[in-house]
Amino acid sequence: MLADFDAKSCNHRAMSSDYDYTSFEPGRRHFLRGALATSALLAARSAHLPAFAREANVQRHFAPVKVARNRIIREVVGLRPYRSAGFVVETERLGGKLLIHNYGHGGAGVTLSWGTATLALDLARPFLQTAGPPPSATKRRLSKNRFRNTKHFAVLGCGVNGLSTARLLQRHFQNGPGTVTIYARDLPPETTSNIAGAFWYPSSAFDPQRATSEFTDQFQRACQISNKAFQTLVGSEYGVRWLDTFQLLHNEASFDRELMGGSRLYPQIEKLRDPEHYFGYAQVRQFSTMLIEPHTYLNALLRDFYVAGGRIVSREFHNREEIARLRERVIFNCTGLGSRALFGDEELIPVRGQSEVLLPQPEIDYCYLGPNAYMFPRRDGIILGGTWDHEEWSLEPNPEQTTQILQAHTEIMKGLKGS
Repeated sequence: MLADFDAKSCNHRAMSSDYDYTSFEPGRRHFLRGALATSALLAARSAHLPAFAREANVQRHFAPVKVARNRIIREVVGLRPYRSAGFVVETERLGGKLLIHNYGHGGAGVTLSWGTATLALDLARPFLQTAGPPPSATKRRLSKNRFRNTKHFAVLGCGVNGLSTARLLQRHFQNGPGTVTIYARDLPPETTSNIAGAFWYPSSAFDPQRATSEFTDQFQRACQISNKAFQTLVGSEYGVRWLDTFQLLHNEASFDRELMGGSRLYPQIEKLRDPEHYFGYAQVRQFSTMLIEPHTYLNALLRDFYVAGGRIVSREFHNREEIARLRERVIFNCTGLGSRALFGDEELIPVRGQSEVLLPQPEIDYCYLGPNAYMFPRRDGIILGGTWDHEEWSLEPNPEQTTQILQAHTEIMKGLKGS
């Protein structure tokens, strides 16, 4: 970056009589001749490249993923909390308390986390502004937020949505240590969020045939909020980084479909038609998005929560009555799939996903999304996935799926013969 560049000072020196530019003339002519020769050579070489490569003036190199059974370092199985009608962000009265639900994100829990947490907080504001006795005139003068000094909050669940909700509560309503308490049975690294692919792409979050226009608006807003929030966290501290992604498509018409959450959220979208170079697919869409390292990211959120005075209580709830007895008057339900039994949501079902994790390959600097396979190059290993088993509760790895996943990715790698 040239942030300290002083144009005025530079111009002044250029006009100063103290500089004798004639003494540099031979060197300048030599430089120009060399630059022209180099440009001619590059132009001659680019004439032999495909049209799209000539435009970019370079063809991307892909290091191949080493897909092999003996490179598997672990197999992980997770249950996505899926509702065909979409996630739930709504309120419920629990006696004199307010219960705010934030669950059912399907395969987009990490992706949507900051967005749905923001929507949940917005639902709490009217209750917070009217609940409790009015403060004195002196207190009103000392605080812009009338309700900040009198409220405490409970968050149920310590996965990515519980932590995101808790952190937003601290940012907006913090009033010393203990303002926000998380109640949870499992903490990182034992949460479902820890085994998520954590690729910023809100897929498998709902069924478009079931979603209402009201939900679709909610979904779009959550995507926009969350995307901006993750951009502020890019870096090694939170384990968030930008990566080129290649979507492997079946046909030309697929180019016209919007990317999940809206194409405007993904910079540098390109249409590629070179099967010899791009995975053997005649149509490939390239775009940039963010990849999140779950262990690094969740540990950082947990650290931030503690540093801001957060409190965690290890506890499992079995019914609404137990929740109603909490001391906090505002409670956020971020229990994910646990909301099915805890709150009787029969529309909430598990969608089982199995991933094979291969030895890390630092040279892999891209992701791909195939018809039935995806690859994310995380620092803790290469994530190979591609299973979506509805209403399947088993957490045991399936050997047949292991073979299917390896075979699918092996075929994709064969398409890199021209790289």
